[in-house]
Amino acid sequence: MSDEQAGTAAQEQAAPVFRLQKMYVKDLSFENPNAPDVFLEKGGEPKVDVNLGLKHRKLEAEDHYEVTLAITVKVTASTSGKSLFLIEVEHAGVFLLKNIPAEHIPPVLSVECPALLFPFTRQLISQASVDGGFIPFLMEPVNFLALYENSRRQQAAEGAKQ
Repeated sequence: MSDEQAGTAAQEQAAPVFRLQKMYVKDLSFENPNAPDVFLEKGGEPKVDVNLGLKHRKLEAEDHYEVTLAITVKVTASTSGKSLFLIEVEHAGVFLLKNIPAEHIPPVLSVECPALLFPFTRQLISQASVDGGFIPFLMEPVNFLALYENSRRQQAAEGAKQ
């Protein structure tokens, strides 16, 4: 029986672990530079520009990584070209990745981790726009797997050119 328990304990120790340990806002900025004039403007659909960045780094704590989504949303009036609002957010999480093969770490950090963070980041941005006096700004879902695969293809193409 003790051999069976020892085998089970060894399997549990070797089992892959992927866990969000902590989520936090590193930076959040909302700018409404043309208020209150922009609230009085009438006209078509505003122009929306969204930039998304992803950073990740290994932390000093064993098997822990920080993944940060950096999103900038700039919305301008289509008629006057005036800035309605600008939101910049860096939303991060600390993830425990234990017993995961090294070749799987990059896709986990670039796909799975931001996919877990994104709904919360989206909510932060939506709430910031509401608190700024605008309707909720709802970002479209992001396909992090497609972004990761495109990035790998670009890197491979650049490597082939050199």
